[in-house]
Parts: sequence; C-alpha cells; structure tokens
Amino acid sequence: MRHFQSILTGICIISLLSGCAQVRPWERGYLARKEMAWEVDPLESLLNNHIFFSKEASSGGNSAAGGGCGCN
Repeated sequence: MRHFQSILTGICIISLLSGCAQVRPWERGYLARKEMAWEVDPLESLLNNHIFFSKEASSGGNSAAGGGCGCN
C-alpha cells in the first residue's frame, strides 16, 4: 500500500509539473490581451462587487460596510 501511494504521489507531481511552461517573449502579447484577463471590465467588476456586498449586508474586506438597497 505504501509503494502504491508513493507511485501515485509521483505521478501527481509529474502531471502538475508538466503544466508549467516557459512563455517566450513573442508569446506574451497573447497573454496580455483583454480577453485573457480575469476581469475584462474592471469598472463593471467594481460595481458588481459593490452591489454584492451591499446586498449581503457584510463588509467582505472592502472599504465600506453595507446593508440595504446598495444605493450609496
């Protein structure tokens, strides 16, 4: 059983490391495109976060506590 666990751990580590790749300088332009961003529109993301935390009536680490309609 111990031998099986070590083999399985080794396979998992190798598979995780195979996902690492070096990005060449001429390929970095593709990664810097707007579509590759986590949040395509930062202003819309800020608005959505404000509405979410206002309706949740909690301050999720943001600058203001909320509660109610979210109109502030």
